[in-house]
Amino acid sequence: MEPADLAKTINNPKVHQPYIFCIGPGAMIKNSIDIGPGKEKANLDKFKQELGKLPKDANIVIYCGCCPFDHCPNIRPAFTLLNEMKFTNHKLLDIPHNIKVDWKDHNYPVQK
Repeated sequence: MEPADLAKTINNPKVHQPYIFCIGPGAMIKNSIDIGPGKEKANLDKFKQELGKLPKDANIVIYCGCCPFDHCPNIRPAFTLLNEMKFTNHKLLDIPHNIKVDWKDHNYPVQK
């Protein structure tokens, strides 16, 4: 999912909002749930517990943003967990550089 698309969704109160999970070092995106780095077992367990409260077709977006995507240690374990738990409507936020460059510098909505 492109950052501009998620920002547009967050800014539109008439649109059904996705569940947004930060599986990196800190939740910055508005309304996101801070899970913590997905490379750590305790955080994956926390993520699994949160996911257990949701229907399998829930609209879910995950992101990290700690570093360029191709080097990120947190995305793959979290995405794998979503697949293993048989979620059918999950997306990865496309953050090719980092959360500052790809989100904050565009003035997209952030946590207060």
